[in-house]
Amino acid sequence: MEPNFQTSFIPKKPIVQERVAPARFIGFFPIISIFILFIALLISLALYFYKGVLTKDIAQMENTLTLAKNRFESSKIIEFELLDKRLRASSEILSRHIAVTPIFQALSLITMKTVRYTKFSYELGSVASSKNGNEKNTKVFVKMSGIAVGYRSIALQADLFSSKDIGKNFIQPVFSNLTLDDKGNVAFDLEFSVDPSFVDYKQTLLTQS
Repeated sequence: MEPNFQTSFIPKKPIVQERVAPARFIGFFPIISIFILFIALLISLALYFYKGVLTKDIAQMENTLTLAKNRFESSKIIEFELLDKRLRASSEILSRHIAVTPIFQALSLITMKTVRYTKFSYELGSVASSKNGNEKNTKVFVKMSGIAVGYRSIALQADLFSSKDIGKNFIQPVFSNLTLDDKGNVAFDLEFSVDPSFVDYKQTLLTQS
């Protein structure tokens, strides 16, 4: 008797279909982010090396400065410092010094022949600091006494002092204490001020040279 074989073509496990995953597209922003990160790294490395170069250069310059400083004797340095202090002090004294010669020259041009002066004095006004730190007098006050031939001479002389052209260097001239003697002469006191630039000693030297 022939054996009975049963064959079946039905698979016992379910057939699984293989699916191919679709390709993913890399967006624009991740690429930009990676590029920026790469640039930042390059800049960081460049700054690091540049800092090292600067540090080396500074060290070399410090060494050069130390060598140059050691070449000068300490006594010479002290001598130069003392000379600098003297020059600064001389410059400060010169800036405060005034020359009365311009006042006399202006008076010789403005004074009438019927007027003569018997006394002259001046004093410095209040002190103010300039932009560069030097102290300068704001005004120079002048006090004078004199004798004129009559009151008319006093009036004409006052007009000359008040003239914008002739008496421009004299500020607020005031005649006072007028006294008439038996000969018709009038004694008077005169006060006015001048700008410090008009009697600046340094400027006077430059003008005369």
